[in-house]
Amino acid sequence: MIRELLQASSDRISPTAHYTGYVWVRNGLSHPGLATNAGRLFYNALAPANAASARLGQAHLEHYLLARHEVIDHLLTEAIEQGHVAQVIEVAAGLSGRGWRFTRRFGDAITYVEADLPGMAERKRRMLNTTGARGPNHRVEDVDAMRDSGPDSLAELATSLDPSKGLAIITEGLVNYFDIASVQAMWSRFTDVLSGFPTGLYLSDIHLGSNTEGRLNRTAVALLSAFVRGQVHLHFTGPQDAEAALRKAGFAEATLRRPDDFAGTLPHCTGRSARANHIIAASVG
Repeated sequence: MIRELLQASSDRISPTAHYTGYVWVRNGLSHPGLATNAGRLFYNALAPANAASARLGQAHLEHYLLARHEVIDHLLTEAIEQGHVAQVIEVAAGLSGRGWRFTRRFGDAITYVEADLPGMAERKRRMLNTTGARGPNHRVEDVDAMRDSGPDSLAELATSLDPSKGLAIITEGLVNYFDIASVQAMWSRFTDVLSGFPTGLYLSDIHLGSNTEGRLNRTAVALLSAFVRGQVHLHFTGPQDAEAALRKAGFAEATLRRPDDFAGTLPHCTGRSARANHIIAASVG
């Protein structure tokens, strides 16, 4: 069934974007208008396997996605409430409902920009406009995260923001789809952009090649690779390697946290799924 769904999934939206978009809606983290029929079909197709894993106390995809999403939300909320961040760019935002939620919550206190490749960005703009879910401080722009400068680059987008206010860049579910050279180049672009603002914060999830839950992580990555019909890269052997690479890219501080570090604070940050990856929190000086 999954194979048939993948073949039917069109409209320049990846299978993971459809699936995660539906997960966010189903768990109250997104506007219902951002769910797609393909997302619902993917979700229903994977639901028995997720339920079986949950009964056995094993990691499952929905819980893992919710754990990483909650931690990124938590860290972004802290940065906004502490006055460090007033502008956000979510790169490769896909069908994420974070922009909708945060602009509703913080109103004029933040500007939220979703950035994605043209096909996805146009689809997201139509969905937000149709549902009335996009406020005045929430917009969607065409951006290629692999482009250094010029039209559709992150650097060009940053010129439209207020240089006197702190900026956060978010990538969720993106980093492990690129090889290490591309990731390091992307991180360098991020530090170049963030350095133009009084506070610059980067938040992301990342899978590591080896850690205390190495078998769990490799299993999760294998399943994800099969789902997206492409390679998922494991760049670093542990948190220290990843933190060193982030500092090499220009971040002054870089820390990797596991979602289960937030157990007791965030509802989905417990169990094996919360140990399947790490969350990056990095800042420029």
